[in-house]
Amino acid sequence: MNRTQIADRIVARLEEESGALAGTFRRLGRISTCVIDDLLPPDLVARINDRFPTSDRMVLKRSIKENKHVAAQMDEHDPILEEAVYAFQDPRVVKLVGEITGITDLEPDVDLYAGGISAMQKGAYLRPHLDNSHDKDRRRYRVLNLLFYVTPDWSEEDGGNLQLWDDGPTGEPRTIPSAFNSLVIMLTNKGSWHSVSEVLRDSRRCCVSNYYFSHRSPDDQDYFHATSFRTERGQGVADKVMQADNAVRSAILKSAGGRLWRNPHVYERERGVSNQELSE
Repeated sequence: MNRTQIADRIVARLEEESGALAGTFRRLGRISTCVIDDLLPPDLVARINDRFPTSDRMVLKRSIKENKHVAAQMDEHDPILEEAVYAFQDPRVVKLVGEITGITDLEPDVDLYAGGISAMQKGAYLRPHLDNSHDKDRRRYRVLNLLFYVTPDWSEEDGGNLQLWDDGPTGEPRTIPSAFNSLVIMLTNKGSWHSVSEVLRDSRRCCVSNYYFSHRSPDDQDYFHATSFRTERGQGVADKVMQADNAVRSAILKSAGGRLWRNPHVYERERGVSNQELSE
């Protein structure tokens, strides 16, 4: 099944649930999110999960802030993975997500800047953080995360769940289980603190990730920050170290304009490929 055929299925499910999804996403007083279950045929999703590369073929990101394996160079892996990733960049999918969220000037991330695929095995985690506010060239704001969970029989008790810190990292999180065949659409802005709880199951939790960008700020105010981490509930020396690190990295990146360092997590492919070509 190619990306267009996968996108056909995504479009059908989004159209079926668009009204309910829009109502959930636009609920006030929390980080804007909605979840759609049973997105694709289960056998297809299981096949996507089965074709994930082994962890030793992915990049390990491990520190006090995170512990996970990621990959963006999709042509190094099974073709079904690239098709699954770019199905979410089909113009029809992007348009429907815009209608659901009310953000109508969305642009998908062809370069997979921090997108692609991720795998988290037992002991993996992601501390509360704000995503980098912009794309790799700092021309557009990151406004939406689309997280598609593909591991069969994964339960909330297995850990590896998305946690949304609606009241900031010093509050209490709201948990969204990373259930098989479910898609989370989440607003990302300067207040969308989120994390992933530690994986407790002796297995891997796999996810297909996409990010959408816009030339307009999510709250109509100009801002910039690097990916910024905190500890759970803002406790301890580690939290102060993270806050200092966030401030320094954001200041350096803002003043240097990306000249000193660029995130290597991008899909290096032939330049000049349009979004429309990628969806065909």
